[in-house]
Amino acid sequence: MSPSSKLKLALLQTELHWESIEENLTMVEEKAEQLPDDLDVIVLPEMFSSGFTMNPSAVAEENNGEAMTRLKKLSLGKNCAICGSFVAEDKGKYYNRFFWIYEGRLEYTYDKRHLFRMAKENDVYSSGSTDVRIKFKGWNIMPRVCYDLRFPVWCRSNDVDLQIYVANWPAARVAAWDKLLMGRAIENQCYIAGVNRVGEDGNGIPYCGHSIAIDPKGEPLTTIADEKVGWIVSTLELDSLNEFREKFPVGLDADQFEIIP
Repeated sequence: MSPSSKLKLALLQTELHWESIEENLTMVEEKAEQLPDDLDVIVLPEMFSSGFTMNPSAVAEENNGEAMTRLKKLSLGKNCAICGSFVAEDKGKYYNRFFWIYEGRLEYTYDKRHLFRMAKENDVYSSGSTDVRIKFKGWNIMPRVCYDLRFPVWCRSNDVDLQIYVANWPAARVAAWDKLLMGRAIENQCYIAGVNRVGEDGNGIPYCGHSIAIDPKGEPLTTIADEKVGWIVSTLELDSLNEFREKFPVGLDADQFEIIP
């Protein structure tokens, strides 16, 4: 895998079929047919195969289940990486698991650390304890899932080029989503990709998207598309990021700290 100074992302802002793995996989596969052939990464929403369900036994799969198997094939067909999160079962526990698939392989996983207690996610899912960095074409990428966005210490880094947030973030709190994404870009001097679903879930909770790519200065690279269903495509430039960091080296004055699991 050769380094690349540019990274072309396609963010999928879409409705999700409630607790239906088959319908969501078919939907993603059909929508992927609309995409160009020069993509580097496809980003799907949080719990893309089920919606944000607190009934994991109905939809949970292992890492070699139907969802990951079909996305591996899609990754080969589109010749790009695919990421998002799904409901994973692992050694008798359930996780909200971020996945990174490339060249037909599941290369990285990250289990959501901060579980959304207001929806009792912490009662049915297990929290992840391990941080992950994805190495891809010369880029250093931090995966995060929804509620993680509210915790800046967990998301703090001086060497990450891109942070990816996949979410089911309700419309009632979308103003916080917009502002926190921009804050993470500014404080970490990195690119941000935030992907949120639209529509109404099986609990009657509405979502309004606001999926976006943001540059290291906190400036939007894409237009907030509100509730529009479709792909949001953006190209990120590593040389531009490094040039900005050299001219404005905020990271040299960053505080040192240790995260205790």
